[in-house]
Amino acid sequence: MPKTKIAIACQGGGSHTAFTAGVLEHLLAEGIQERYDLVGLTGTSGGAICATAVWYGLAKAAQGSADPPAKVLIDFWRANAAQAPEEKVFAAVTGMLLRVAESGKVPMLPPNPYRDEQALEAMKPFFTRSEFLDFRELLEHHIDFAELQSLIRDNSPRLLLGAVNILTGQFKTFDSRVSGDICVEALLASAAVPTVFKAVAIGEDLYWDGLFSQNPPVAQLLSTDADRRPDEIWVILINPVAMDAEPTTTAEITDRRNALAGNISLYQEISFINVVNRWIEQGYFRPEKVGTIKPIKVRIIKMNKSLSDSLTYSTKLSRDADLMEKLLQDGRNQAVEFLHELREVA
Repeated sequence: MPKTKIAIACQGGGSHTAFTAGVLEHLLAEGIQERYDLVGLTGTSGGAICATAVWYGLAKAAQGSADPPAKVLIDFWRANAAQAPEEKVFAAVTGMLLRVAESGKVPMLPPNPYRDEQALEAMKPFFTRSEFLDFRELLEHHIDFAELQSLIRDNSPRLLLGAVNILTGQFKTFDSRVSGDICVEALLASAAVPTVFKAVAIGEDLYWDGLFSQNPPVAQLLSTDADRRPDEIWVILINPVAMDAEPTTTAEITDRRNALAGNISLYQEISFINVVNRWIEQGYFRPEKVGTIKPIKVRIIKMNKSLSDSLTYSTKLSRDADLMEKLLQDGRNQAVEFLHELREVA
């Protein structure tokens, strides 16, 4: 029997995406890359980092590395968390300022990376790990992007990273099938939250966080050869779809607006897949096309509701190590339940 072809789509959500890392760690530890034919990995923002780190780890494993495929992924998220005393103070102070701004009770200047850049540079000598304040350096410390290019093979999973061109307003999907597309700038572009990072220049174009575009790219997974088109897409969801009550505080409104923005494009693409699935089932395609077009099952992996309800927009920017570990563990727990349910329906 041929293996079921799967693609894994990782939604962006800042630090909350440590949840995705926990999910992926457990899925890989359980050998899904051997039980299934993994044809695609997609991601936006923090999800782009997760997708790329897993792609890199799997490619290294295929070349004989003894490290677990998720090692780079987990190492990155733990390195992103505050470790040294000065890092913990920085994380605590910035967290407090974010919560104050989120409350709306005290007037504060909105963050501006162009204005705040010099202050951040002045702080670097006081930090033991320079990569704690330098996102490019943090990424390059864990992923060798020059080596990554050399690891791409014809049968490698397709890697897609979402961003938006702020000059043209067009969506951009960085694609491992395009030579040179997957680079550190592509990851920086996908993760460039406008209030935290300056726009990322690639050639003559400028990019922001893919939250404004495809979060994450999904439809492009269908634009491929029939033998590499997924039978199933597993979406690791960060933003809650529904909420229990009307948001009334400044913090609740900010959080819900951000969640909706992150979900709109994703659910548009999922709706498109569901529409095509219905067309196939109802026989709308010409007989000669039926053999090359098949329904695609979309499965969702999401956080434990109590954990999700405890998070806010400000925690998406948190670098608290305890929060990271809590998110990682919930990701593992939800992956256990997901695989159990898969076995139940198999």
